[in-house]
Formats: sequence, structure tokens, C-alpha cells
Amino acid sequence: MALFGLFNKKKKESLDKGLEKTKDSVVKKLTRIVAGKSTVDDDVLDDLEEVLITSDVGVDTTLKIIKRIEERVSKDKYLGTSELNKILQEEIVALLAETEKEDFNSLSVEKEDKNPYVIMVVGVNGVGKTTTIGKLASQFKKQGKSVLLGAADTFRAAAIEQLEVWAQRVDVPIVKQSMGSDPASVAFDTLSKAKATNADVVIIDTAGRLHNKVNLMNELTKIKNVMNKIYPNVPDEILLVLDGSTGQNAFEQAKQFTLATEVNALAITKLDGTAKGGVVIGISDQFKIPVKYIGIGEGIDDLQVFNRTEFVKSLF
Repeated sequence: MALFGLFNKKKKESLDKGLEKTKDSVVKKLTRIVAGKSTVDDDVLDDLEEVLITSDVGVDTTLKIIKRIEERVSKDKYLGTSELNKILQEEIVALLAETEKEDFNSLSVEKEDKNPYVIMVVGVNGVGKTTTIGKLASQFKKQGKSVLLGAADTFRAAAIEQLEVWAQRVDVPIVKQSMGSDPASVAFDTLSKAKATNADVVIIDTAGRLHNKVNLMNELTKIKNVMNKIYPNVPDEILLVLDGSTGQNAFEQAKQFTLATEVNALAITKLDGTAKGGVVIGISDQFKIPVKYIGIGEGIDDLQVFNRTEFVKSLF
């Protein structure tokens, strides 16, 4: 069930606008380092390294990119600075391709059986987790899919209420219990309802607590085990939501959650309000988990399916 069409002009304009702060920062820095230079020399590469690190690409990923460019420079001794932007884009896209096996041109929920596509959403509070769920639900529904939400973040009353608001706004059903209920019980009830109503997509919110990794791991494992009693081999997607504006802090959250559970997709939010958009490149490379969605604005359609080629073009 492929949902969106190919990358269109409207989406590209939204992406350009959403990444404006990062682009302005990066382009200004790049312009400065090549000023008065005709070829890409060691000084330019040293400065480029600093540009990438200060754009929150991360040290390890930056060193990989610099090494790739150094190899190209060694083959062509007279590589001009005018070509640096193009080469940089090509090498970053190539690096992302090692994790992103494909450009996500569509929001795909294809399954061989008729069981629902189950997404379990994880992430700390405040990263835009509930908003991401709401926007995903909206976009699935627009494509004619029946969507069911599960409020399994029972640790905070506000989390249940926020998800309810989104369910009403998007006009999709929600399964909930009272605050303090067993999250696995909510997940079980959600999938039971999904089975009874033949839902196409199920999105389950979970608590975002990192104070005790062992407890987090046990809770997420329990939720998965309980869901498997209704449908084997779910969830299809464990989506980790990260706040792009926190830069290096997002790396630490990714580290903790990937240790706690088998994250297989990332959503990076709030990229429109920051100059730290490079974090998308670093996190994708370091954790070898595909970035599937990016948040580039407040609007309900401002959660975009990540397309590495278009992202890098907009960034540079």
C-alpha cells in the first residue's frame, strides 16, 4: 500500500523553507572558507571539517565525509572550490545511501498478509512524539486507510489527553485506559480492536522515560510480547522520534533507545526552528537506521517522508 506519489514541487518548496536556517548557516560558512581560494587544499578541507561539525553532523560522520572528499581531491589535483558544493552533496548522498537503501518517495505500509501495519512510537517527552503520531494518522487517513491509535503512554495523564486531541482532530478512533494503567494492556486492547475492525494502520504511543534503561527495555519488550498474542511479528515499525533542534543530545537519545529496543525507523522533528539540520546526516550514518520522516513545520502536512537526495539538495 504505497501512499504518497513522487517528490513534488510543493513538497520541495516546504522542504527548502523548513531547512532554511540550517542552509543559510552552512552556505555562509562554505562561502567563507572558499573565498579567495581556487582549489580544494588542506586548509579548505580543515575548514570544511569545522563547518560540518558545527552543523551537528557529528565528528565521526564528518571525518568519513572529509575522507571521501580527500580521495576525490587526490585523484584530481586541480579540483576547483566552485565544485566543492556539488562534490559535498554527492558524497553525503552516497554516505546516506549506505543506510537509506532507498529514497522514501512514498509512505509505504505494504504487507503480504491482510493484518494491520503496526507502528510502535518511542522517544522522550517533548520531542514531538504525539504530534508526529497525529500527523502520520492524518496522512494515512487522507490516503483512505483506516487508522487506530493506542494511548499506551499511561505514565502521564497529559500524554493520553494530547493523543485524544489529535484523534479528535484527525477523526480517528483511539483506545485508552486511565493514567497508571498497564501500557501492555492498552496495546493488547488496541490490537484486539484493530482485529475486530480490520484496521489498516495501528499507531501505538509509548512512555518516553530514560531514567532507567532496564525498566524501559522491560516495558517495551512486554508491550511487544503482548501484541504478538494478537498478531505475530508485530510491530512492523519501531519508530524513534528525535528532536533535531537538540543537536548532540539527539545522538544520546538515539543511543539509549537503540540499546533498549529494536528501533528500525527514525523521525527527526523540529528541523524548521534550528540550524542543526546536519544532525539528520550524522544520526542516520552512526546508527545505521533509516530516517523515514522529518518534521519541517507546524502544519499537519509538514511531516515529510525523508528523501535523502532532496534533503541534501535543500541543505546545500
